[in-house]
Amino acid sequence: MKHQPIRDGRFAKFEHPQITATGETRASVALKEPKTLWFNTGTLCNIACRNCYIESSPGNDRLVYLTVQEVVSYLRELRELRWPVGEIGFTGGEPFMNPEIIDMARAALEDGFEVLILTNAMRPMMRRRMREGLQDLARAHAARLTLRVSLDHYDAARHDGERAKGSFARTIEGMAWLRDNAIRMTVAGRTLWGETEARARAGYAALFARHGFDVDAEDPAALVLFPEMDETVDVPEITTRCWDILNKDPAQVMCASSRMVVKRKGAEKPAVLACTLLAYSPEFELGETLSEAQREVFLNHPHCARFCVLGGASCSA
Repeated sequence: MKHQPIRDGRFAKFEHPQITATGETRASVALKEPKTLWFNTGTLCNIACRNCYIESSPGNDRLVYLTVQEVVSYLRELRELRWPVGEIGFTGGEPFMNPEIIDMARAALEDGFEVLILTNAMRPMMRRRMREGLQDLARAHAARLTLRVSLDHYDAARHDGERAKGSFARTIEGMAWLRDNAIRMTVAGRTLWGETEARARAGYAALFARHGFDVDAEDPAALVLFPEMDETVDVPEITTRCWDILNKDPAQVMCASSRMVVKRKGAEKPAVLACTLLAYSPEFELGETLSEAQREVFLNHPHCARFCVLGGASCSA
């Protein structure tokens, strides 16, 4: 998983923040119109998935639990800066491992934001206190609350091959509970099996129909199919010329419209990062405040190319 720079001249690939290995100007992305503010609630997770991009597990606390007070502080700064953010996202790890996740979500909902919580819908979410908290949130804010459930594949064996035996059944159980409590859900799948997008969506559609899940498998926002993020795979660097070559607008890239707040183990305060995918890369840490995090981001990581620019993916709804 770890990125190893590939030497191709004066600099290795993805080594210099502003110059590529071929000596060209590296592409950068300005924060044009912030739409989503993410909070990483901590990297602890109830399971350890193969190829987890953030290496979440029951033992990984490199990003520690955020507190509701810290979340509220950033929500206050959002209002002061008048960023046009409409969505607050909570990711992990598994957000329902954090004992304050319900209070965090409530604070964002009461401030008028849409709230998106990423979850595996397994045991942490199904604890009684979490279920009761979600029911309370849904009663008051159902139209603005969405849980995005990680379901790697519509086939149980393939999903379990990534997440451990029996995990598919437990996730389906959690999804059934969300269905029965009228809590809106979407799904995040993966594309590592080499099947066409049409086939994948058809497989998920059949699964959703079988269980009565109100998820439109043809809607890319309702069923997000993420490309894989293997840092060992050689990918091209994105130069300023690439925007025209690829016919792509920098404003389409995720760091043009979002930021993520994390708290590193041992740190006194949280930090704001350019991207949800690069929590451990110090060059993508932009400061402690949202105001400091308004500066442009240079695309000097393989994920920038593979996932965002070439893959066209986004973590936001």
